[in-house]
Amino acid sequence: MSMALPTVKGKTKRRLAAKKELVGLSLTHFLNDLMTTGIVPALLPLYKQAFHLNYLQAGVILFVSMITSSVSQPLFGILTDKKPKSWFLPIGICLTGFGLTASGFASAYWILLLLVGLSGIGSGIFHPEAMRGTYMAAGSARGTAQAIFQVGGNFGQAVGPLLLPLFLIATGLRGLGWFTLATVLGFVIVLSILPWYRQSLVRNKARQANIRGRNHPAGLCLLTAVVILRSWTQIGVAGFLPFLYLHQGIALKYGDLLTFLFLAAGAVGTFLGGRLSDIVSRKWLLFVSMAVTIPFAWLLPHVRGIFSIIVLFVFGLFVLSSFAVTVVYGQMMFPKNIGLVSGLMVGFGIGAGGIGATAIGWLSDIYGVYAIFNLFAILPLIAAILTLFLPSERSLLSNGK
Repeated sequence: MSMALPTVKGKTKRRLAAKKELVGLSLTHFLNDLMTTGIVPALLPLYKQAFHLNYLQAGVILFVSMITSSVSQPLFGILTDKKPKSWFLPIGICLTGFGLTASGFASAYWILLLLVGLSGIGSGIFHPEAMRGTYMAAGSARGTAQAIFQVGGNFGQAVGPLLLPLFLIATGLRGLGWFTLATVLGFVIVLSILPWYRQSLVRNKARQANIRGRNHPAGLCLLTAVVILRSWTQIGVAGFLPFLYLHQGIALKYGDLLTFLFLAAGAVGTFLGGRLSDIVSRKWLLFVSMAVTIPFAWLLPHVRGIFSIIVLFVFGLFVLSSFAVTVVYGQMMFPKNIGLVSGLMVGFGIGAGGIGATAIGWLSDIYGVYAIFNLFAILPLIAAILTLFLPSERSLLSNGK
C-alpha cells in the first residue's frame, strides 16, 4: 500500500501537468493559425488593393500559404515519427510569425508570395510536433483532447477576419508589424511546454513499441479525400465570403464580421464534435456533419438579413464539427505514425484548400463571385458519399488486437 500511493500520486500529477500543457498547446495553436489560415484569407482584399491584383492573383496568395503548409506538414510528420524533435515547436511558431509580419512590408508581389510561403512552412513545422504533444496528453479521451487543441486553431482562424475591421483596415498592411508581439508570446508559451514534452516523449516511446496491428492505407487515403473536400468548402467560403458581401453591397468591415461568425461557429462545432466522438461512432459523426452541411451551403448565397446570419452560423457549426474527429480517426488507421497522420489531416488535407481557393479565384474572374457560391453544396455532398466507404472503427480496433 505504501508503494502504491506514491505511484497513484505520480500518475495524478502527470495527468494534471498534461492538462495544463494541453491548454498551452491550444493557445499556441491559436496564435499559429491566427497568423496563417486565420489572417491570410482575410487579408486578400488588402493585398489585392495594395498590389493591384485580379481575383486569380489574390487566390494564388492563399494557394501559396496553404500549399507550403500542406506539403511540408506530412514531410515533417514522417521525419519526426522516426525521431521527434521538440525544438521544432519554437522554430515553427517563429517562422510563422516572421513570414506574416514581414509580408506587411513587402515591396513586390513575388516577395509577398515568398514571405507568405515562409509563414506556411513555419506552420508545417509546428503542427506535427504540437499534435504529437496533444496525443501524449490525451489519455483515453482522445477526441476531447484533439477538440481542445483544434479549437485553439479554429478560433485563431475565426479571429483573423475580425482584426481587419478592428484595426488593419485603418493601419493598412503595415499594421501586421504588431504580430511580432503574438510571435513572442507563442515562443514563450512553447518554451514553458518543452520540459514536459521531452519527458512525455520518453514515456510515449515505450508505449508506441507495444502497439500491434497493420496500417490501413486505403482508408486513410479516402479519409484524406473527405478532409480535402471539407477544406475546399470551409476555406473557399472563408476566403471569398467578403467578396460575396461586397457584391451584395455590404461593407468590407461587416463582411469580415460575418466571416468571423462563420469560423467561430466552426470552432464551437469542432469542440462539440470532438467531445461526441469519445461517445459515438466517428464514422457516422463524420457522415452526419457532411450531410447536414449540404442544405445550408446551398442556402447561403440565396438568403439575406437575419436568415443569412442563421444559415452562416449553422453552416460553420456543422462543416467543422468533424475536424477533431478526422484526426483521431486517421490516427486509428495509422497508430504508429502520429506525425504523418497529423500532417495529412491538418496539413495536407486543409492546405489543399489553397488549390481550391485558386480555382475559385479563377472561376470568380470568369463567372463572378455570386455564381461560385452556388457550387459549395456539391463538395460536402461528395464528401458525405465517400464517408460511407470508410472502414468502421470496430474493424480498426479488432485489427489492433
